Amino acid sequence: MHYLGIDLGGTNVAAAVVDKDGTILGKASLPTPRTGAEAVADQMAAAAKAAAEQAGVSLEQVESVGIGSPGTIEPQHGLIKFWSNLDFENVPLAALVEERLHKRIYLENDANAAALGEYAAGAGKGSQSMVAITLGTGVGGGAILNGRLYTGFNYAGMEVGHFVIEHNGRPCTCGRKGCFEAYCSATALIKRTRQVMEENPDSLLWQLAGDLDKVNGRTPFDAAAQGDAAAGKVIDEYVDYLGCGVASLVNILQPEVFCIGGGPSAQGETLMAPVRYILNREDYARNSVHRTRLVRAALGNDAGIIGAALLPLFR
Repeated sequence: MHYLGIDLGGTNVAAAVVDKDGTILGKASLPTPRTGAEAVADQMAAAAKAAAEQAGVSLEQVESVGIGSPGTIEPQHGLIKFWSNLDFENVPLAALVEERLHKRIYLENDANAAALGEYAAGAGKGSQSMVAITLGTGVGGGAILNGRLYTGFNYAGMEVGHFVIEHNGRPCTCGRKGCFEAYCSATALIKRTRQVMEENPDSLLWQLAGDLDKVNGRTPFDAAAQGDAAAGKVIDEYVDYLGCGVASLVNILQPEVFCIGGGPSAQGETLMAPVRYILNREDYARNSVHRTRLVRAALGNDAGIIGAALLPLFR
């Protein structure tokens, strides 16, 4: 059985044909048009056909097509309710793509699709339940509970970036203050690094970055590894907040697996080990024989496309 997934991004439309185990058989990527929903649907169909050609299968051999999209999604009606990047509002994307590919279309939020990909074919494979977070521009997340994707009754569940970990803390783009995202996204890490650089003009951070505009998510980790005290302050603070957020989510859901992806997760055990230490200390079930396993995401950028393809198996 073959399934086709499409990952709609602000820059590229990626498509892949996968088997039931999530193995990618063929993949293609095309630029995302900026000229409206019809053009985007055309490009998605073109990417899907190119991926099928790469996989050596016909569209007739594809069971269904799943789409992972940013924005507020209503899966039941195949709508993008709102996505600011392309000025989409109430766009019937599933219907538009179905007109072009003549296949059953499944639409889901891209963070949910990425979580599903890791559950089905990555870090959570073989588990019964998993929570995944992605540390990127924001903090995205998703949950698979008892083998089914959880989205809430209104499809707006698991917005993990927007629970508060610091009351009246840093302002968040969502309008609240103190959100997990405002402390633990890669964006927040970069912003905090710049602030500390301005407070510490002699820090090694300046030598590594050159100037404030060249700071990235690796900069504070690299400087801290070389013994820079200012960078160490940034990393210690970041890990404390990340550990707090992870422990809180584990205490609410107690999944079998908790998976962390996104740019900062590339630091591997440099990040994971201290977060795991905090979880071991603060997990309400720390004395239980059965404990949540904290792991790094395994699929990278392929998680979303695999999860989108396998949506019909986990709805």
